[in-house]
Parts: sequence; structure tokens; C-alpha cells
Amino acid sequence: MISPTNLVFALLLLSNSHAFMSTPQRRTSPSTSQQGLMQSINDNDEALLASSSKSAVSRRNLMKLIPSAGAATAAAAIMGSSTFAFPQITNAAVPEGTKVTGAEDGNLPDLPPEAARSYLQYRIPLQVATDYYLFELQPKLGNIDDWGEVNQLFQTNNNRGQGQPNKIERDYTNTMRIILLSMPPDESDAMRDAQFKFERAMSKITKATSGIRRDLPVEIDNSVVKSAEAGWEEGRIALNEFLATLNETTGLNEMKLIPPPGPDQKKEYGRSARKYFELAKKTKLCQNRGGPALSQAWGQLMVSGYLQENMDSCGIPDPVEYFYQ
Repeated sequence: MISPTNLVFALLLLSNSHAFMSTPQRRTSPSTSQQGLMQSINDNDEALLASSSKSAVSRRNLMKLIPSAGAATAAAAIMGSSTFAFPQITNAAVPEGTKVTGAEDGNLPDLPPEAARSYLQYRIPLQVATDYYLFELQPKLGNIDDWGEVNQLFQTNNNRGQGQPNKIERDYTNTMRIILLSMPPDESDAMRDAQFKFERAMSKITKATSGIRRDLPVEIDNSVVKSAEAGWEEGRIALNEFLATLNETTGLNEMKLIPPPGPDQKKEYGRSARKYFELAKKTKLCQNRGGPALSQAWGQLMVSGYLQENMDSCGIPDPVEYFYQ
């Protein structure tokens, strides 16, 4: 089995790291030759995805996909694309009797190919981010001692002048943007409205927690606490609007929405907090194996849905099995 560290190095060697890890400043119109290159890559990706009955890429197809991954990254750099997202790799070890949906299910065949592809690729990272919003972010906002950690979520890593997106941008707004840009116009507009609402809600939390550092106790006014909690609630509503529109558009109703706060909130949500914290812990341990130099690359790979098939070396649970709880 390919080790996670070797996998990251292989991908970094194949791709232009600047195009892969950063957002360009401007977009340019592709030439005819560039359009042909992207069409060739898309056709190759569709053929590979179609070869799997569970929307998973096999180890053999991974070897076929790697050359086109490098070409797609180069094309993205030429065309000004924000990132090249890899297909999700998994052996789909889901509970018996559970149907793993693919490109032929729901309304996906009627959507633009890019819309179906982005949904299948980003649905799992987006659901994991939704789990985080409920299982981690909400309790942290309720405990002022954790506000230093919350403040870190909104801090941009400007290492060596190359700004990396913070966690909120990487896990939420950038993922939303990728999905909505591939959708039909009406649905895209509705999703964009939800994204903007979410960003405004996060601004409230940013303002409330700004300047608060870990292990540095400060006195916080109760009105600031209420503002942060209001930001979380507004963000929950906006995130639910985005997910509801996505469910309606795909016709699959797979994305789980966050219920209102209350004693039965987690029960109504219907997803396991234990499984989430197990996933978060093992993912973090796997990222740290490569040290700080590779932790950013691992973060991008996780969000892109590019998880190594059967991540036994890290012990990370199968992402599709985790999705279909």
C-alpha cells in the first residue's frame, strides 16, 4: 500500500504547488487549445468514474489518473482556475444494504457534468465540515476558555508571503463556491445567497473572538458572548439553506441539516459525534506524520476528497462509510 507521506510527495511532484495551493489573482479566458486539453481531461475523468459501480476510483484507475492530474493542474494554472480537485478514492465499505449513490442517481444525470462531479467529490468533506460545526464549534463558543482556539479558525497562514486559506474558508466558503459555480443558474444563485449569509455570520464570530489568544484569560462582556452565539445560529441557518438547496438540486437528500439548539439537537441530527471525533483525531495524527511542511498539503487533500484507498496506515475510517451513517 502507498504510504500517506509518499502519496503526498508524488502528488506534489506531479503538480504545480502554487496552482494547487493558492488562489490566482485574476481569471483569463481559455484558448481553443486549452479548452481541448480540459475536455480531454474531463473525458478521461468521466471514463474512470464510470468504471466503478460505487463511484470510487480503484487502485488500477488511480495509476491511469495520475498523469491527467498533472496535466489538469497545469491547465488550471493557465486558465486561472482556483484549484484542481482530485476524485475521491475509497473502497466504499458501507453498511450492508446501503446504496452508495453515483452519477446515475437522483437528478445528477440531468445536471451539467461538472455539477454532478463536484457534488460527488465534495459532499463528504462538506458533511464533515457540517459535523464540525455542530460537534466542535458550537461547544467551543459556549466555553469562553476555548475562544482562543475559535479565533485561530479565522487566522490566515501567510507563510513566506503565500497566504493559505483559514479553516473556515477552506472547509466551508471555498467548498461552497466550487459546488455552486458548477450548478445551473437558478440553483447557483440560491446557493450563493446562502454562502454570503454564512460569511456574514462568520464575521460576527470573528469580531467577537478577535484578539483572544489561547491560555490568555481575559474578561469578556456578556453581550459579546451573545453576539458570537448569534453568529453561530445565523451560520447554521445559512449552512442549512445551502445544504437544502443542494439536496433539492441533486434529488438525493443525502446532506444532513443541523437542527435548532435544544436538548434533542444531536439526536435529531442523526449522526454520530463519536465517529466524528474518531475521524478528526486520526486525520490529525496522519497530517502530523509529515510535520508542518506537509500538514497544509494534507489539509488540502482531505478537503478535496482525495483520500487514499483503504487508509489503513493512518487508521482513518473509510470516508464513504463515514458519510452513510
